[in-house]
Amino acid sequence: MRTAGSEIAGTLVDGASHEADAAARAADVEIRPATLDDIGGVQDVLASVWGPAQRVQANLLMAMAHAGATVASAVRDGLPVGACVGFLGWKGGMHLHSHMTAVRPGVRASGVGYALKLWQRAVCLGNGIDEIRWTYDPLVRRNAYFNLAKLGARVVDYGPDFYGEMDDIVNAGDRSDRFEVSWALGSPTATAALGGPPVTPGAATRFVRLPEDYDRMRREDPAAAGSWRERVRREIAELWDAGMRPVWASGGYAFQPETGPRGGESD
Repeated sequence: MRTAGSEIAGTLVDGASHEADAAARAADVEIRPATLDDIGGVQDVLASVWGPAQRVQANLLMAMAHAGATVASAVRDGLPVGACVGFLGWKGGMHLHSHMTAVRPGVRASGVGYALKLWQRAVCLGNGIDEIRWTYDPLVRRNAYFNLAKLGARVVDYGPDFYGEMDDIVNAGDRSDRFEVSWALGSPTATAALGGPPVTPGAATRFVRLPEDYDRMRREDPAAAGSWRERVRREIAELWDAGMRPVWASGGYAFQPETGPRGGESD
């Protein structure tokens, strides 16, 4: 395992810390690594997104926080409005697996999720970890844009029915297809995305369109959502098996021939 700061330039570590602080200020939040007093707030935020049945055990969160995992809350005016939970993994190389990042309904699109991600990035770089991975539903357009364009992560794996059947209030009754992304924290793509306009694709061989708001569709019209799910998963599977990889393009994915090494591995 790498020691703190090994192989990572101090200027990158310092820059990441400044960028994380700036993102928190822009979102009007304080990012707090969880202590015992904060665990209840982390639980409440996660439950506000995935439902009370998905309330993560307090003792598990406290054990993870004590061990140094990235368990944190984003606090605004004394109230937790966002939270994240991440832990180390080593499949395909040492990395942080960012399992959950949540922002309360009504507070989204205010930069809180971005601030949490940049906080995780700064913590990882400060401890010698230069990669974060997580999974997301490939049909959720706003997440595809955020992950691939705004952060500059790249898709490294595709898992149809990755989690099997899920029972939370977001995913119940749907298929748990997932893309896994790798965020190379010091890469030119990531640093360019954080420092300027979102990453845009080059030439694409195939384009896969996404619904404008899949989350709303599966709540209000499950039949239409099911049709979208089956069509998009067929298109992705075909292109993935043909060695094509997705990048963000306005309204969906531009699939291009794979050019980099593949990675290994929740939202």
